[in-house]
Amino acid sequence: MIDLYYWPTPNGHKISIALEEMGFEYRVVPINISQDDQFQADFLKISPNNKIPAIVDQDGPRGEPISVFESGAILQYLARKSAQFYPNDEVERIEVEQWLMWQMGGFGPMLGQNHHFSRFAPERIAYATERYVAETKRLYRVLDTQLTNRDYVAGDYSIADMAILPWILRHAWQQIDLADYPHVLAYMQRLTARPAVQRALAIQLTA
Repeated sequence: MIDLYYWPTPNGHKISIALEEMGFEYRVVPINISQDDQFQADFLKISPNNKIPAIVDQDGPRGEPISVFESGAILQYLARKSAQFYPNDEVERIEVEQWLMWQMGGFGPMLGQNHHFSRFAPERIAYATERYVAETKRLYRVLDTQLTNRDYVAGDYSIADMAILPWILRHAWQQIDLADYPHVLAYMQRLTARPAVQRALAIQLTA
């Protein structure tokens, strides 16, 4: 059994998708970030950066429970544990890791700043909004180019795709028209047609 400390954000969706795709038995532990649950002492023992998602695997690698925080690290851990969606061939694995780190270091953080300044900031700051929307568009162009003549971002379907998809699903928040990125649009449609992805995205929590 894996406990998933979760709220339905892009980063939270990454892990629910992975758990569904990999066939793990898991239990959702809601962490309501709108009510600052992520700052509770018990959660900080699991995720010291006070961010979701995090997991506790009751059957860890030494036969003992292990906690893992940071969505990229969780994806790698689950993929190694399941021996799925993460190639054994070193060249193929590097390709997946490059795009996973691209998401972790750029696509997620920049789009997150876009969400903040475009949608949630109490004061609209034109410079900040324009900066992050422009960077969002650049990153979508990078992704669209990578997806030319390929179904997935790095060879076969992998944890890199699981990391990228949830951020694309918020494209309307980012002032992005996917008609401008036809390969990304087809990619989103391809991934959201997967039954495991649909089950993951259907998880409902209430505030």
